[in-house]
Amino acid sequence: MKKLIATALTVCMTFVAWSQNAMQGRVIDKISREPLELAYVRWSNITQGVVTNKQGYFTLIKRTTDRTDSLTISYIGFATQVVKTNGSNPVIEMEKGPVNLQEVLITPQSSAASFHAISKIDLNLQPVRSAQDILRTVPGLFIGQHQGGGKAEQIFLRGFDIDHGTDINVTVDGLPVNMVSHAHGQGYADLHFLIPELTGNVDYGKGPYYTQYGNLGTAGYVSMNTLNSLDKSTVKLEGGQFNTLRGLAMIDLLSNRQKQQCTNAYVASEFLYSDGPFESPQHFTRFNLFGKLNTNIGKTGKLTLIGSTLNSGWDASGQIPKRAVKSGLIGRFGYIDNTEGGYTNRTNASAKLTSYLSPNTTWENQAYYTNYNFNLHSNFTFYLNDPVNGDQIRQRESRNITGYHSKLSHETNFGKWNVQSMFGAGFRHDQTRNTELSHTINRNTVLEYKQLGDVRETNAFAWADESLEKDRWRFNVGARLDYLNFHYFDKLTSDQSPDQSKLIVSPKLNIQYTLNTKTQLYLKTGKGFHSNDARVVVFNRGYDILPAAYGADLGVLLKPTRNLLLNVAAWYLYLQQEFVYVGDEGVVEPSGKTRRIGIDLSARYQLNSWLFADLNINLAKPRSAEQPKGENYIPLAPTLTSTGGLNWQFKKGWNGSLRYRYMHDRPANEDNSVVAKGYTVTDLSLNYTKKKYEVGLAIENLFNVQWNETQFDTESRLKNEPAPVTEIHFTPGTPFFARMKLAVFF
Repeated sequence: MKKLIATALTVCMTFVAWSQNAMQGRVIDKISREPLELAYVRWSNITQGVVTNKQGYFTLIKRTTDRTDSLTISYIGFATQVVKTNGSNPVIEMEKGPVNLQEVLITPQSSAASFHAISKIDLNLQPVRSAQDILRTVPGLFIGQHQGGGKAEQIFLRGFDIDHGTDINVTVDGLPVNMVSHAHGQGYADLHFLIPELTGNVDYGKGPYYTQYGNLGTAGYVSMNTLNSLDKSTVKLEGGQFNTLRGLAMIDLLSNRQKQQCTNAYVASEFLYSDGPFESPQHFTRFNLFGKLNTNIGKTGKLTLIGSTLNSGWDASGQIPKRAVKSGLIGRFGYIDNTEGGYTNRTNASAKLTSYLSPNTTWENQAYYTNYNFNLHSNFTFYLNDPVNGDQIRQRESRNITGYHSKLSHETNFGKWNVQSMFGAGFRHDQTRNTELSHTINRNTVLEYKQLGDVRETNAFAWADESLEKDRWRFNVGARLDYLNFHYFDKLTSDQSPDQSKLIVSPKLNIQYTLNTKTQLYLKTGKGFHSNDARVVVFNRGYDILPAAYGADLGVLLKPTRNLLLNVAAWYLYLQQEFVYVGDEGVVEPSGKTRRIGIDLSARYQLNSWLFADLNINLAKPRSAEQPKGENYIPLAPTLTSTGGLNWQFKKGWNGSLRYRYMHDRPANEDNSVVAKGYTVTDLSLNYTKKKYEVGLAIENLFNVQWNETQFDTESRLKNEPAPVTEIHFTPGTPFFARMKLAVFF
């Protein structure tokens, strides 16, 4: 049946191409033999062209009968090529070259991807401690670490304090990163299992406008993919202040001959140790092991196998009260309770089969499995609830995730309309054992179990997405259907609540109008949702299971000069219900309806062949829709953020970056009487890269400013205080931190 469908589609597309006097070609990476999607192809004597599809194919209408016509092919990060066609259907092999912003053109098909491709520069040049830092390449996205380096970072985007992932959908190679109904918080997104050097590309979108991304994708999504192949094997050593040591090995397993046959395989491993700048050493360790295999299956299939494992442990000083530092009781990097910390491990396995049913039809099927364990000790309130033993809590779980998704992509023409169709379906099943919240002392002794039980949560989904393009117009319409079932077995009571389930439909409509290769207008609209924690859903008998989010973006993408790319968008987002997770109480508090409006500005500018500048400014006004004015602020939601800097790449090997990130003061409570102070931090990276080796220096917080990475308005009591105090508790940001690296390539 499959061969019959493929044959029919091939015959159909061949007939269409012949009837329109069209030429079809393909663009691939010369080294890896991988297809290059969204390469820009045009006849050399005109500026208007087309982009390649997922398989690297393109179709151009022949303009003349001259068999000596030439094509110009450009792709960000690759050398532009001019190829004589000789009347044939060519296969163009692209070689990596210097980044050139002039090669980015605004087209109906590639506008978003063109802008996001620039972030590939940042992946190599920015100082990166972990894959979690790669999230910072998304304009307007901030992260904050507040317990020892091994815990998932707090995330901020579009006027959201997303906590650890409640309102952002994060994936790596199609594997979900977010943990639903997690012991520490809904949507907990720990990316530390990804080795940062293996990141091939970062795709992102802001708002609930993308059919492929369902639960938690209200503020947006981030989708990362690892490299399919290594250009070269690498061994790297890094060392720096605070007893920091990191080792990395990425080993290509196959010969060039095997690569030419479209088979690639490699393994990579990472080890990290650091005590951090704290008075009580963090003893932070992380070990990662990753392997990937890509190989062709016959002439029309491709198999991708991935396996990885993470192990991490750390000690932490946690969040400290402002009054303790001000009084001199402790220093900025001191502690009230240094027995905080934890450990975690995650093992992933994935198999993906990509079937090329025709040059314009792709069918992807992926199955995955994750085993995950988590143990975290925290103390947010010190001696507020237990003046004798203290308020330390333990959050723990063991989890298995199984999932499958299928996606069919097809491109065709109906008259003058180009139609791109995508259909998807799948499921994800999470099952936890002994999801726990307990009151402990010194990590060892459990004084009281506050929550203990097993969670079983299933999300089945199906979606359809159609893009219709004609001349300057592009219409994208889609809908997603999600079914969620929640089960919780409470081990602390014999009174069990029944399972709860619900369906939700999320429609999307996006419109683009491309005036020319320099200007594009767009309108994005859509509905999304985030699910509540299964323990709360079951306990509340299904109330507020899937509160919806409704959003709209009105924006313009501009390329006013050959070297400048601008994106400006005004946006609006309304949520039916927000949740505030109170970790030490084990409850999720509904905080009512909210509204957010804002403006995003992003700019990329290439000053010359070796110097690049970028700037992002993000304004937001987040407010509760149900509270009176003056009492309707959303605690810790960012109102003004900005990132930017300079990146340079000299031909003789020198490269680097100078970058800043700025977060403005923001309310820490509902009436803005307590303020979380803003900060500006600058990082520097310098590298000297040659064919066989690279040496480099990375400096975080170049000017050694005092800044608070995370801040919370918390009620707490110190051991000898007669009454509790509510004020800012914070985790101090990293001071001046220098690291050296040496990498050898072979």
